[in-house]
Amino acid sequence: MKIGIIGAGSIGATLARKWVKLGHEVSLANSRGPDTLRELAAEIGATPVTAVQAARSGEIVVVTIPQRAVADLPKDLFIGLPTDVVVIDTGNYYPTRDGVISAIEEGLPDSSWVSEHLGRPVIKAFNNIGVQSLAEKSTPKGTPGRVALSVAGASPDAKAKAMRLIDELGFDPVDAGGIEDSWRQQPGTPAYCRDLDVPHLKDALAAADRSRIPEYRKAADDAAKPFFEAQNRR
Repeated sequence: MKIGIIGAGSIGATLARKWVKLGHEVSLANSRGPDTLRELAAEIGATPVTAVQAARSGEIVVVTIPQRAVADLPKDLFIGLPTDVVVIDTGNYYPTRDGVISAIEEGLPDSSWVSEHLGRPVIKAFNNIGVQSLAEKSTPKGTPGRVALSVAGASPDAKAKAMRLIDELGFDPVDAGGIEDSWRQQPGTPAYCRDLDVPHLKDALAAADRSRIPEYRKAADDAAKPFFEAQNRR
C-alpha cells in the first residue's frame, strides 16, 4: 500500500519504519519541511515530502501530531482527496501540552474535533499504545496474549483497512465502534496504554464511564506533565 504519514515524531517514525519493512511505500512529512527529514527518511526507507504531498500520497494517510498542531495544518489539506482514502488520527489531547480546547473540554471526543478541523472523517487508532510497545511487542497472529489495539470510526471499509494494517504490524485489532465512541480509548481511560489482549481490551472499553472523562483526562495530564515540561526546557 501507499501510506502518507504527517508527523515524524516517535509514533510516526516507528510506524514508517515498520510499514517499510512490511513492503509498503511510505511518504513522511513534518512541520519543518522535507529537507529536515532526509536523514531519517533514508534510514527508514521512506520518502521525505511536504504535508500536502503526504496527504495525497496514496491509500492511507496517518496524522500523528500533537493535538494543538492540527489547527495549523493547511486548510485545504484534504480537499479533493478521493473518498476512499483512509485518514487515521493517532493523536491525544493533553491540556498541559496543547492548551485548553474548549470543544473537547465540553465533551467532544478528541478525534471528532480533529475530524472537524480536517473537514474529513477519521479513524481513531494507534493513540493508546506507547511507542516502546509499538516498536517491541509485535507478535504473530494467534500468539497467546497478543497485544490488541482498538479502532474507532464511522466507515466499515475504512476501519477494515486500518485493522488489516494493525494485524500486519503484529497486534490484534478490535472494533471500538463509531468515532463518537472513541472517547473510550482516550488518555486515562481503562483501555489507554495498558497493552491488553483482545478480551481484556474489550472489557476495558466497556468499563469506561463517560461521566468520568474529566477525571480520566486530568489523571493522564498530571502523569504526563513532567515529560512535557522537560521537553519544553530543551
